[in-house]
Amino acid sequence: MSDVKLSKNEYIKIDSNYLRGTIAEGLADESTGAVSKDDEQLLKFHGTYQQDDRDVRIERKRAKLEKAFSFMIRVRVPGGVSTTAQWLEMDRMASAYGNENFKLTTRQAYQLHGIIKKNLKQTIKEINESAMDTIAACGDVNRNVMCNPNPALSTTHAETLRVAQAISDHLTPATGAYHEIWLDGEKVQSSEEETEPIYGKTYLPRKFKICMAIPPSNDVDIYSQCLGFIAIEEGGKLVGFNVTVGGGMGMHHGQEKTFPRIADVLGFIPVEKAVEVAEEVVKIQRDFGDRTERKHARMKYTIDDRGIEWFKGEIESRLGYEIAAARDFTFDSNGDTYGWTETEDGKSQLTIYIENGRVLDTADYQLRTGLREIARIHKGDMRLSSNQNVIIAGVAAEDKAGIDQLMEKYGIAAKQNRSAMRLNSMACVALPTCGLSLAESERYLPTLITEIEEILDEVGLTQDAITVRMTGCPNGCARPYIAEIAFVGRAPGKYNIHLGGGFVGNRIGGIWQRSVKGEEIAGLLRPVLGQYATERQEGERFGDFVIRKGIIHEVTHGSEVHKEHTSA
Repeated sequence: MSDVKLSKNEYIKIDSNYLRGTIAEGLADESTGAVSKDDEQLLKFHGTYQQDDRDVRIERKRAKLEKAFSFMIRVRVPGGVSTTAQWLEMDRMASAYGNENFKLTTRQAYQLHGIIKKNLKQTIKEINESAMDTIAACGDVNRNVMCNPNPALSTTHAETLRVAQAISDHLTPATGAYHEIWLDGEKVQSSEEETEPIYGKTYLPRKFKICMAIPPSNDVDIYSQCLGFIAIEEGGKLVGFNVTVGGGMGMHHGQEKTFPRIADVLGFIPVEKAVEVAEEVVKIQRDFGDRTERKHARMKYTIDDRGIEWFKGEIESRLGYEIAAARDFTFDSNGDTYGWTETEDGKSQLTIYIENGRVLDTADYQLRTGLREIARIHKGDMRLSSNQNVIIAGVAAEDKAGIDQLMEKYGIAAKQNRSAMRLNSMACVALPTCGLSLAESERYLPTLITEIEEILDEVGLTQDAITVRMTGCPNGCARPYIAEIAFVGRAPGKYNIHLGGGFVGNRIGGIWQRSVKGEEIAGLLRPVLGQYATERQEGERFGDFVIRKGIIHEVTHGSEVHKEHTSA
């Protein structure tokens, strides 16, 4: 094994002294707005990405100026549980250190953008003072654990959320580097004193994602995750989880060895075994994941290469007991329920649509201000959904009127009257800050949806839910490959159009059209949407329809996604 050449990131981790690197020295260097290339990779483990404004790259290069570097900070919110005080702190820091807005992510986290290097440490310190953290929000470790953020809906929801928090706590890296660098903690004098009992010195080969789903809702897109737990309820009580393994979205254009993958259902475990099982799954990926080729390093490839039976045998050997057969469950949706909903505790919650998760004020829509005013009077929680929306939770009957008044005052109520397609759409950040982006996403999808809505109105589909996702590159941050319609950035202004994903996130869509110009997309979709409106069967979803009608062939394995699937 000594002759095996590891990927560059593995050597960076080996030499980092448990993720310290030279981050502290880089933060103190005032000669540049950036950090070193190695520290740029290590910073991800601490919850921050170095970025630059690609809109001004050429202009700054001509002026012989350094790139406009800044940092994105991602804040972990296990299960999306956030207090009003924490929401207000994110809002405050967006003005104090960021670019006057913040983002709710597809993993139920907060993101601040536009933090310059001299403010990075202070911002992370203040995040921790608000009882949140950024450690392991990025990097080759387990990231934010997702879960339906509504514990008051039932005792099953409440208990599942507690398990999600326990898994998150258990899998948080043990290194003292985070506290040393960002919180002025006492430095460990010798690396020999420190260990990472779960991850080891080189952590995981790549990022790792966990979520908890509570049927009949698959709002967390469990089949797209490395590890998932599907809550099984019997007699009104949570009895355990069906475990799923090996899902993942990322791929690369033209590289057929990379592909999205739907997770396998491994079997059933009782509630009390969930944390233990999560640890052992992570350790298997630690030990068997590919550390030579990062494009092949996700757990989906570990399982796809060796098979699910191998994986089951390996984990049962480590656990010392057999995993039982999976129990029955059904998913019927993966979106959010908007508006007011009563909860089991006798209170109510209000789910508010946030387009692509961006909380900001514009000239004609004071969303950020309105949500700030709601948070100031609200006595419950502000919970983040997996679909980039916010839930005003735990509202007593006598407090609903005050929130409704603020919804009307700031125009939020009017903006909730959207097409079902828009309410079931998501986009990644993409340009101008993501260095991987090939095309626009967050800034373009709203415009494209508006064009498609004209067609929906013509054919009578305005209130029919169709899941739509857009990403600026094939890495899949908005989980596009399981959407019924997806647009994946191929080049500036051009997208691959995918059709046929499962409405509940259980099937990958195939490529219907390649490298389509943005302005041509709506026109190409017009006849397909019209056909769906007139020829669908009762209750038939769009993704199922296009497969049944032969508009696109069904993708049965992620590796097929590179092939043409149009039947014509």
